[in-house]
Amino acid sequence: MKFIIKHQIKGRFRIHLLQNKMSYEEADILSYYLNGIKTVTSVKVYERTVDVAIHFVGDSGILLEALAAFRYEDVKMPEGSLETSGRELNAFYQDKLMDKIINHIVIKAFLPYQVRILYTGVKSAGYIWKGIRSLARMKLEVSALDAAAITVSILRRDTHTAGSIMFLLGIGEILEEWTHKKTVNDLARSMSLNVSKVWLIKEERERLVSVSDIVPGDRVVVHAGNVIPFDGLVEAGIGTVNQASLTGESVPVEKEAGGYVYAGTIVEEGQFTIIVKETFGSTRYKRIVTMIEETEKLKSALEGKAEHLADRLVSYTLLGTVLTYLITGNMTKALSVLMVDFSCALKLCMPIAVLSAIKEARVYDITVKGGKSLEAVAQATTIVFDKTGTLTKAKPTVAEVVTFGDRDKDEMLRVAACLEEHFPHPMARAVVKAAKDKELTHDEMHSKVDYIVAHGISSYIEDKKVIIGSYHFVFDDEKCKTQASEQDKFQQLPEEYSHLYLAIENELAAVICIEDPLRKEAEAVINSLRKLGINKVVMMTGDNEKTAKAIADKIGVDEYYSEVLPEDKAKYIEREKASGNKVVMIGDGINDSPALSAADAGIAISDGAEIAREIADVIIGADNLYDIVTLKLISNCLMKRIGENYRFIVGFNTGLLLLGISGFIPPSTSALLHNASTLGISLHSMQKLLA
Repeated sequence: MKFIIKHQIKGRFRIHLLQNKMSYEEADILSYYLNGIKTVTSVKVYERTVDVAIHFVGDSGILLEALAAFRYEDVKMPEGSLETSGRELNAFYQDKLMDKIINHIVIKAFLPYQVRILYTGVKSAGYIWKGIRSLARMKLEVSALDAAAITVSILRRDTHTAGSIMFLLGIGEILEEWTHKKTVNDLARSMSLNVSKVWLIKEERERLVSVSDIVPGDRVVVHAGNVIPFDGLVEAGIGTVNQASLTGESVPVEKEAGGYVYAGTIVEEGQFTIIVKETFGSTRYKRIVTMIEETEKLKSALEGKAEHLADRLVSYTLLGTVLTYLITGNMTKALSVLMVDFSCALKLCMPIAVLSAIKEARVYDITVKGGKSLEAVAQATTIVFDKTGTLTKAKPTVAEVVTFGDRDKDEMLRVAACLEEHFPHPMARAVVKAAKDKELTHDEMHSKVDYIVAHGISSYIEDKKVIIGSYHFVFDDEKCKTQASEQDKFQQLPEEYSHLYLAIENELAAVICIEDPLRKEAEAVINSLRKLGINKVVMMTGDNEKTAKAIADKIGVDEYYSEVLPEDKAKYIEREKASGNKVVMIGDGINDSPALSAADAGIAISDGAEIAREIADVIIGADNLYDIVTLKLISNCLMKRIGENYRFIVGFNTGLLLLGISGFIPPSTSALLHNASTLGISLHSMQKLLA
């Protein structure tokens, strides 16, 4: 690629590409390519001017070489990323906003007075018609108030005021629509499918392949807890599918042979063989956008209250206008009251504030699925942590394999990995990685794999029953035994590790010791949450009492519970809610799903189980637990901003009313100040909450 350096300082380039124009697609490709360079910290591509601003660290030579080697056709973009980038959407609304402003300036500056009157009259017809429709539905809404103000201004031949009202209303509508569309698209993109590998049935054997290798007509297997990667027809299997992200259904839907399943939905129970029908990457994205826009998912209780209050205030504004005229006999003073509308600002700035907060959270790699979630986090008094993968590191490792009955360690690890690779859990990934690191390759040795949530896995290898899972599952549920001669060895298992028990034909074959170290920031995060309003911190784990107590004491939780089942977590949360507490639950596994669903706000870890991410209201990054603190800060600041907005709107508009009634300001000034304040507070609501 040919380019020139327009400006350069330490750690920053601004370059101009030597091409006539740049498409939105080319801008996205270049941005993706540059962000993939290790030394690059941030990239801004300006498709209109064909410029690029690049911030980087280290030697600039690496960056310049990469730029010189760049070719659009050589970059392979993730499927669906170009269609969902949002670059074209931003450009559309930027143009729309600029056209609106330029059009208003040109009309005022160059059109003759008589033509301006005609233009204002024609343009006002749309606003007046909206008001008439509102009244026809027997509702006094903001549109009726806007129509009344515009109509009265025109009847008084005050086209300047009428034009200013319509201009400011138009600007507000564009900004609101832009913010809403952008945030919805960001949210939908973050919820879009992100699957890289699938189990393909080839020659009647399951093989793990890249999604890019799949074509319509292929047969893929999806196990419990995993995301369905493509639209398709169920060929075999029976189970339940969580379709909440696409349809909003809260109850899982039962599917069997002959049923149709959709990309991005989650298998809660059972296992399916699916004949792939569609592999288009943007299919799920479009469905999610439609679902969000057609439901109330983004709306918080505070937004609903603001809309309800706004509509109620319309009647009071109209009543105040009539009373002012009856008392003073002065139409100018009455019109000053009509020009001041509390409801317009209330309806506009509240959703903008919420949507902007959701957008800001994305900057910190936090996906928030609606204003309700931010409100719940802000009001939360109790927070419940799952231990594994949440308070402990997201990537536990295999520390040791203890075998029984003279079995080979590597062989037992190979068998365990063969079973565990089908299921999304931090410990399962640790086992698979350990086998991979030792190059313990295997074909699919087992028959159908059954996953028992929060317990373990059961299958058959060479007609021998093999199970792997928790102590409770292996010894209490499955009644497996340990040879008497090896009881001492069993009792001396290292207690500092978490344990996975592997049994063959009801006899303990191996114990895989998992090092699951505590996150170094865990204690500091808990202390920070207390300072932000959390009164009770609870830890729940399937580990034994001794391990649970050691961790609880170290990080300073208020309560802890060991050897809990999924239903135990959910029941605890329901009890807390019944006591009047707002509860946040944080987890990452399939077994956390009931609790995440029961909580006022469920928070999942980004690399946790798909079903946990699907059910959760918020998804945070896996690398740093401080994301929870950031989420709480954003939520608290949002509630503070909403309170400030309420006070400003009431105070400022009350002042305008008094000034108008007293005759200090004319209706045109009243309208201008009111609409300007509405626009100003809307723009303020778009500002970052965290400096």
